[in-house]
Amino acid sequence: MKYLQSAKNPQVKQWKKLLKRKERDITGTFLVEGFHLVEEALKENRVKELMISEEKDIPKSWNVGNCSVYILPSHVIGDLTDTQTPQGIVAVCYQEEERSFDSLGLKKLLLLDEVQDPGNLGTMIRTADAAGMDAVIIGHGTVDPYNPKVLRSAQGSHFHLPIIHGKLDVWMKELKENNIPVYGTALEGGKEYQSFAPLDEFALLVGNEGNGVNKELLTQTTANLYIPLYGKSESLNVAVAAGILLYYLRNE
Repeated sequence: MKYLQSAKNPQVKQWKKLLKRKERDITGTFLVEGFHLVEEALKENRVKELMISEEKDIPKSWNVGNCSVYILPSHVIGDLTDTQTPQGIVAVCYQEEERSFDSLGLKKLLLLDEVQDPGNLGTMIRTADAAGMDAVIIGHGTVDPYNPKVLRSAQGSHFHLPIIHGKLDVWMKELKENNIPVYGTALEGGKEYQSFAPLDEFALLVGNEGNGVNKELLTQTTANLYIPLYGKSESLNVAVAAGILLYYLRNE
């Protein structure tokens, strides 16, 4: 363990840069905050560096042998978080390595097109994890999956399944070439989701909160579907809709 006392320490300054997407993209790392998220990251050997307040203790059940551990004053730990009441523990974690379709052997995927709300993205990653999806593919225009708000909303699911940036049209083409149907979501021109049978293999494509899925992508799907609305609401929240469809489409 190493003790760092000052927020002006070069190491602390480097960690603080990870609160910005630019530095996360450059380094391939990101910050997680709180005992639950750090524990989930440790279980999957994704922690590079662990920083804990001098007022806190690392749980004895944790295996921290594969990462560097730093003890910091509580006010310095606070500089590495974006919450009002930090838990006193932060970790630098490795991002998911970019991988191709062929290298993963995936059968059930969630594809995201220009989802911009961090809470929605985190909820969908968490839901995909709970529904047993094999991966989440992050398309162009979608909020950074390592944004602190996304991480908190996903509650550790980033460490349970691959989160991969990719060109959605390329992924859709490869999926269909491998006989995995791709279902888009569209209020207009789609069929009611219950007219489709659950499957062992499928991909679900959902889109932007205001505009839905890019129309060009919708022309490349196997089929497009929608969830009927029985009340006066004009639409469902995208994360709620994704949850309904993922659980319906998967074959038990």
